[in-house]
Order: sequence, then C-alpha cells, then structure tokens
Amino acid sequence: MRAAVLHETGQDKLEVLDDVEAVGFGPGKVRIRVRATGLCHSDLSAMSGVLPQPAPFVPGHEGAGEIVEVGDGVAHLKAGDRVVVCWLPACGACPACRRGQTELCLAGFMNAGTPNFRRPGGDVFGFAGTGTFAEEVVVDAGCAVPVPDDVPFDIAALIGCGVTTGLGAALNTADVTPGSSVAVIGCGGVGISAIQGARLKGAAEIVAVDPVAGRREAALRFGATRAVPPGELPGAKQEVTGGEGFDYVFEVVGKSATARTAYENTRRGGTLVVVGAGAMDDFLQLNMFELFFDEKRILPSMYGGGDVVRSYERTVALWRAGRVDLEGLITHRVPLAGINEALDQMRSGTALRTCVEI
Repeated sequence: MRAAVLHETGQDKLEVLDDVEAVGFGPGKVRIRVRATGLCHSDLSAMSGVLPQPAPFVPGHEGAGEIVEVGDGVAHLKAGDRVVVCWLPACGACPACRRGQTELCLAGFMNAGTPNFRRPGGDVFGFAGTGTFAEEVVVDAGCAVPVPDDVPFDIAALIGCGVTTGLGAALNTADVTPGSSVAVIGCGGVGISAIQGARLKGAAEIVAVDPVAGRREAALRFGATRAVPPGELPGAKQEVTGGEGFDYVFEVVGKSATARTAYENTRRGGTLVVVGAGAMDDFLQLNMFELFFDEKRILPSMYGGGDVVRSYERTVALWRAGRVDLEGLITHRVPLAGINEALDQMRSGTALRTCVEI
C-alpha cells in the first residue's frame, strides 16, 4: 500500500512509497482503511525531533476511516464501521483510568515502540502508535472509536486530535466562566478550537494572538472579539482588562517564550492553560516569589483534559447543533501525493488544518 515515510528525524520532506505493509494484525486488533487525516503541528514536531519518535516512521495521528477487518476478541466493532483513530486510548484499568483521568492513561504509549509497518528494507514505526499518513493502519481495537455515519471522514479526522484538544482545553481544563476575558496565543486549528470553546462557555472578550494575518482574520470568524499580532498584546491587555491581565490565557504554541508571555498576561489569581506540546529541553522559568505572590493557576491540558470518547461524542453533538464550526477549519485539501506541499503550508502558517484525502 501507499504511505508517507520519514526516513530520518530532522528531515523536512516525506517520501510517498507504495511498498509499505501494515503489520501486527491479530487478536484484539483492527485493520482500518484510512480515508482522511488531518495534518497536525505535532506531526511536524515529531519530524523535527521536538517530540520523541523512533524513525523511520509514518507520521499522522489525526485520522478517520472504516474498519476493514477485526481480530479475535473484538466484539464492539465490525467491518464497515466508520471510526476515528484515537492515538491515546484508555485501558480502563490503570490508576489514572480508575480516577477518571483517562486522558492520562499510558497504555497507548506502550505500543509506540512497536513497529506498525514494514518495508522490504525493514520495520517502520507509526507516529504515536498510529501513523495515519497511510492507506491502512493496524491498531488496538481501543484506538478505533465508532462515529455516526453522518459524520464525514474529514470532520471525524479533526475530532481525533486538534478539535478535541482545543475545545477540551476551554470546556474541561479551564472551565471558562461566563463573562470572563480570554486570550489565546497561537491560532492554528487547536487555537481556533479553544476560541470556539471559550465562546461556547460565554466568555465576554476573546483576544486572538498570532503573527499570521490570515490566522487572525480566521479567529474573528470563529468567535474572537479582537485579533492582534504578538507585539500588540500589551495594548489589548490594557484596553480589555485595564492592564490587570486576562482571566484565562491559553498557550497553544508549545514554547517556553510564549508560555512566559502567557503567564505575564494572566491576571493575578487567573488561569494559564498550557495546550501546546513542547520540547523536553525547553524550560519555562518562573521565580518562587511570583508563583506565591500572584497565585496564578498553571493548568497543562493533555488531549483536552477529559475523557476522550465522551469528548468525541460531545463534539459531534455540538457540530450537529451548529454550535461549533468544523468544516471551516479545513482550509486546504491535498491527496497523499501532495503531503509535502501541505507540510510547507503548515510551516508558513497559511493553513488552519489541511485534510489529506487518502
């Protein structure tokens, strides 16, 4: 089958090959025909080495498709079912799951070191244990979450990561209060979803912060009340909050510099939500006095900070009701052969979300 492969970490181009085989099918597994996958910034981070991922590997973790085959012991799925690929499935039995924090379950990461694919030259891994830049993928049955047939594959793919992460950061992690002031730093697909979540929760002011003019314009369409480049954030803080700082600031970039900016623009007693996935050697510096004196809450948000399957269901319900716009997030569509063009668009900031149609 065809798949896009990164041969070595640090390369910026993928090679679309037709000699890749999805491996590992057996009891408890499912084979999925991937129909659509979103290009998430985490894929770029894995390619560059910011996020740890053994190579060679097939990027992609935000996918949707249909079940082709189910292994022994899989009773809740059948061939033909439409599913979202969940890169962080919950085992239901570990301490995190028993506490109700299923987004912190590490079971899915246990498979990250097992190859998902094979070529004549050797094994190939799948990013985050999945690898959706491929025509087929074999994953644990828990990674395949059924969605209704009226949810298009491209919309289902977005629900698999970016939308769930951004919406959940506002709805679950921050639990934004009505009438509050919000700033969102980084307005790609995840940031735009955080803006939509803050709007749903009744935030009175939502300031979108991004260096790319097109993203700022998009943020206004999705619910931001104003949009500014980073250099104009101090002025927006003064105008919106009288200089006090925002009630909630979402950092959706994944860098210590923007996290520090987010902290400084959060009011005393306010909430900083860290949504971006950063590097292990990028450290955020805070002094002990400001931590004590300002009493700002710092809340990391992993995959939207809530039960993933319930979050999928909630997003579908909100989409059906017209409360969130998912179609508008997809600004570019490319076939698998055009994946490198899509990568360049994401690096330049011209795309909110690119749908790769496979």
